[in-house]
Amino acid sequence: MLYAQTPASEKRRLFRERLASGELLRLPGAFNPLSARLIERKGFEGVYVSGAVLSADLGLPDIGLTTLTEVAARGQQIAAMTELPALIDADTGFGEPMNVARTVQAIEDAGLAGLHIEDQVNPKRCGHLDGKAVVDEATALKRVRAAVEARRDPNLLVMARTDVRSVDGLDAAIDRARALVDAGADAIFPEAMRSLEEFAAMRAAIDVPMLANMTEFGKSELFGVEQLRDVGVNIVIWPVSLLRLAMGAAERGLDELLAEGRLSGRLGEMQHRADLYDLIDYAGYGRFDQNVFDFDIPGR
Repeated sequence: MLYAQTPASEKRRLFRERLASGELLRLPGAFNPLSARLIERKGFEGVYVSGAVLSADLGLPDIGLTTLTEVAARGQQIAAMTELPALIDADTGFGEPMNVARTVQAIEDAGLAGLHIEDQVNPKRCGHLDGKAVVDEATALKRVRAAVEARRDPNLLVMARTDVRSVDGLDAAIDRARALVDAGADAIFPEAMRSLEEFAAMRAAIDVPMLANMTEFGKSELFGVEQLRDVGVNIVIWPVSLLRLAMGAAERGLDELLAEGRLSGRLGEMQHRADLYDLIDYAGYGRFDQNVFDFDIPGR
C-alpha cells in the first residue's frame, strides 16, 4: 500500500551489489510512477528515468529546458512507487560544478539509486541527434569530481555519460571515458555507439560498469540483451520505449474515436480495470480501510 517499503539506501546498496556481480541489469524507462510499478511486476532489475521522457511529458523538446526541481520531483515520484533501484538522467548537472553538487544531493534526497552526468555543452540536445557539442575534458572532469564529492551516501551511483563518439570518434570517446573513470565515475554511459565492436572496445578500455542505450530510431542498432551481455555490457536501458508504445496506442485510439465514435473495437488492447486495480493494490487500501474497497470488480 502507498509507497515502496525498501529504503533508498538499501536500494542503492543492492544495486551496487548486483552491478558488482557482473550480471546484466535491464532498466526499461518509466514514463510515470504507475509504469515503474509495472516494470517491477514484470520482473526487471531496475527502472530508468529518462530526461527525454520527462521533457516530452511536459510537451517540451529534450534541449535542456527542464529544471533540477522538475527532474528531482518526477524522479522522487517514480522511485517511491517501486522496490527497484531507479537510475535517473541528470543531463549536464544543471550548471557549473557547484550546481552539479546540488543536483547530486537533490537526487539523493529524492531516493534515486543513481544518476548520470553528461559531457555535452549546455544547453544539451538528445544524444542521437546531429550537431551535438561536447565540453573540453577539464570541464567534464570537474562535473564528475563535483558529483562524487557531493554525494553523502557512498552507494549512490555516479555515472558519467560521454557523447564524444558522435563528435570526435570512438578513440576520442575511449580516451574521455578513461579520464572520467580516473576522475571518480562509478560507471560509464558511452552514448550513440554504432556497433557491438565499439561496445567491446569500450569494455576493454575501462574497468567499471558500462551502460548501453537501446533507444529506437537512433544511431545505435537495437541489439538484444544476449548480444550486449556477450560484449560485457552491465546495464541496458530502453529509455523512451514505453512512452512511444503508449503514445502510439493513444494516437490509434483517438483516430478510432474520430472515425467510429466509440472504442469497443479496442477493448482487447486496453489494460483491464481489474488489472489496473491489482497493479495499484486497491485491495491493500481496502484492508487498511474497509470503506475504500468494498465492491466487486466485474470479470474480464
